Amino acid sequence: MIVESIKKGLLAGLKTVWTLGKVIFPVTLLISILQYTPVLKWIIHLVAPLTNLIGLSGDAAIPLVLGNFLNLYAGIGAILTLSLPVKEVFIIAVMLSFSHNLLIESGVALKTGVKLWVILLVRVGLAVLSAVVINLVWHGGSEIAQFGLSNQASSHISGTVPILLNALGKAAWGVGKLALIVIPLMAVIQIMKDLKWLELFSRGLAPFLKVLGIKQNASMTLVAGLTIGLAYGAGVMIQAVKEDNVSKKDMTLAFVFLVACHAVVEDTLIFLPLGIPVLPLFLIRLITAVLLTMALGQIWKRIELQHGKEAVYEQ
Repeated sequence: MIVESIKKGLLAGLKTVWTLGKVIFPVTLLISILQYTPVLKWIIHLVAPLTNLIGLSGDAAIPLVLGNFLNLYAGIGAILTLSLPVKEVFIIAVMLSFSHNLLIESGVALKTGVKLWVILLVRVGLAVLSAVVINLVWHGGSEIAQFGLSNQASSHISGTVPILLNALGKAAWGVGKLALIVIPLMAVIQIMKDLKWLELFSRGLAPFLKVLGIKQNASMTLVAGLTIGLAYGAGVMIQAVKEDNVSKKDMTLAFVFLVACHAVVEDTLIFLPLGIPVLPLFLIRLITAVLLTMALGQIWKRIELQHGKEAVYEQ
């Protein structure tokens, strides 16, 4: 039984890597090449005036653009090279915790059936709203942030062929990293399913899911996103939609929760080099995710009830 479960899980993992790899590889390749062109610099120049509206200097556009187009590591790397006040560093960290790696994570999220406008509205909306609120509420943090790290100059690559090879390497590693995580994870999950362990786990999460307005069969979707993030957790989510009959409503609510609060360990600890308090950062993400999902769940429920009443009335 275990052997068959492993085989089934590995096959599902390979199929998932193929599905997500078709998104991750070309996007990573394109963005890696664009780093060495004027395109990103033009985008940063375009965004800079908008950052002033949310209490950030023009330099803040650099980590925001890099974090959203590339990943959190690129955004944080950019912060470490700048002299920014503590308040601005914290605002950027909160914004990037909500909105980062948009192209890849939005692309793989679409594979689960969640609408693109929902993903972008929640992620970008939460990032901007959090910046405005923090800027209005916090009146301190004017001192320049001290990161305690020596700023290492990033290695410069020049020439068409080296740039292309570097981009191909990053794209291949992106898919390879996905495979290393997703394939064994899918095998383990398949074993847990066949041994009925996931049923016990889902029952344990049921009270929390009920508060959010999400059904119990979406538990693996939430756990995957919370632990390993949207990009790598999408494989489990796609499988859940197919095998666990997760509805569009529950998948959408789960994703709304996860776009606000996902990969809670990695995406929280990654901000430690910035010297900012990570506990408030984590609590902001978690509380926002819970409140937003509960509110959307209640609105969705009322709409469903209203449509049900209308349907009965029409009969």
